Amino acid sequence: MGGKSKSVIRLGMIMLLSFSFILAGCGGSDKTATTGDAKTGSEASGGSGEGKPEPFEITAFIGEAGQQPTPDNKIYKKIKDELGVTFKFEFLAGDLNQKLGVMIAGSDYPDIMTGNTKLTAAGAYIPLEDLIEEHAPNLKKHYEKYWNMMKDPNDGHIYILPNYGAYNGEVSSTWYSGPAFWIQKAVLEEAGYPKVKTLDEYFDLIAKYKEKHPNIDGKPTIGFEILNYDWKNWGLFNAPQHLIGHPNDGSVVVNDGKAEIFADKDYAKRYYQKLNEINAKGLIDKETFTQNYDQYLAKISSGTVLGMFDQHWNFQNAENALITQKKHERTYVGLPLVYDESTRDYYLDRPALNLNNGFGISVNAKDPVKIIKMWDRLIQEDWQKILSWGIEGEDYIVNEKGRFMKTQEQRDKFTDATWKLANKADTLYSFSPKMQGFFSDGNATDGAAQPEEYQAGLEEYDKKFLKAYGFNSYVDFFSPAPENPIYYPAWSVDLVEGSEAKIVNTKQNDLSTKFLPKAILANPADFDGVWTEYTNEIHKLNIKAYEDRINEVLQWRIENWSVK
Repeated sequence: MGGKSKSVIRLGMIMLLSFSFILAGCGGSDKTATTGDAKTGSEASGGSGEGKPEPFEITAFIGEAGQQPTPDNKIYKKIKDELGVTFKFEFLAGDLNQKLGVMIAGSDYPDIMTGNTKLTAAGAYIPLEDLIEEHAPNLKKHYEKYWNMMKDPNDGHIYILPNYGAYNGEVSSTWYSGPAFWIQKAVLEEAGYPKVKTLDEYFDLIAKYKEKHPNIDGKPTIGFEILNYDWKNWGLFNAPQHLIGHPNDGSVVVNDGKAEIFADKDYAKRYYQKLNEINAKGLIDKETFTQNYDQYLAKISSGTVLGMFDQHWNFQNAENALITQKKHERTYVGLPLVYDESTRDYYLDRPALNLNNGFGISVNAKDPVKIIKMWDRLIQEDWQKILSWGIEGEDYIVNEKGRFMKTQEQRDKFTDATWKLANKADTLYSFSPKMQGFFSDGNATDGAAQPEEYQAGLEEYDKKFLKAYGFNSYVDFFSPAPENPIYYPAWSVDLVEGSEAKIVNTKQNDLSTKFLPKAILANPADFDGVWTEYTNEIHKLNIKAYEDRINEVLQWRIENWSVK
């Protein structure tokens, strides 16, 4: 992911979603080998051993906005029919800090909660290592080579089951989910498919296209968007590190294992001064610093936004809406921009374990053993195929070579948000442990990473577009990812709630949220004055305490993490 989560939510509508687990046998028609010994019937769910287990409800707090699945969702129904339980999902709807404050003050926790360092610091999660060792052999195997990484550096316990980053086999890369400067394909197409390397080239293309096309589909064209909302503020904060050839380490740049902030550096100033310049030319959306996340996505899905700095997964739903509307020319290409052409871009990285994200089991959980056994069952291949690919014959087909493929109709459905609410278990799957890489039969764990499926699923527009660049996929726009340093990424360091490091980081982010929009929107003649005021305020903070905490944990990782 990128950028340390400082989520902000309000209590959303709670909708009861029934589905019982009978944890018996393999789901679907797939009978391939599973990871570890398959548990059957009540053995897997903690039942009595005589068929169906006793009904068991799991309440779940989801630290992101989302929509309730339809009551007749086929995957949840399959889970209900074959595995055993009742779930209540509670989604983000506003301010997370307020919600967490109420939860922590009253020790009012559901059974499982998505990862959050405030909850960890409050003692809201139970340690999981013994539960996994005793009751979840498949999970233990899944996380085996990541075991030390999962341990909290403060006390050595495992509290959260990382939802992404535990790979088996080589990483398949036909789709890029990370940060980039995104640009509409139509802009590059009209310019003759140029290879864009620098920030100046990028904004020059956008300016020329906007001048020629002041409206798109009857709405004013927006040159550049910036998301500075809630914990997803990397749209405003994170670009400078990439422009000098560094990967996503959140609020710091790391050189030779030593981290330092970059918010006050001259290379950061260079970026924001460029934004000030393009704002003076009318390229930045006037509402960019007042809109929320939903409004940001709505503008992207309208097809009027030419570019933005963001992480692909963060606006994927908006891009899916464009695909559903067949507006392929309005979808985006990620460009790994740098200041100078001599700099090697470092946007594409090797997936790191998604620490502090995923699910943890709360201290109030009614039966942690049943919960961990549920995940132990769902991490097996038969269920992983169902959760990622869907139902064989309905959502995908298996060709004569044993390769998973989709028809065009099936591909179209997988990008349709309404269809997914009735046919995918996205909420459960997104935050649960998952296989990534390849199944034992050689098929990719994700349809987007299946090479022949990716190629077959390309629209004619995209085939033509990639051919013009001589690329096989949009990942080819980026330099290959080098090996990750053992300590990477720095953004996943837990600053510890209430610590001086955490307080300083929060204050620095508050200053950036206040001053960077002011600097970008200022008269160009006033930019230097605003920037000086901003950096002077940063220098009043005990930045060393923040940097020391980051470096302390990076050193701890170097000494304690090992991946074979």
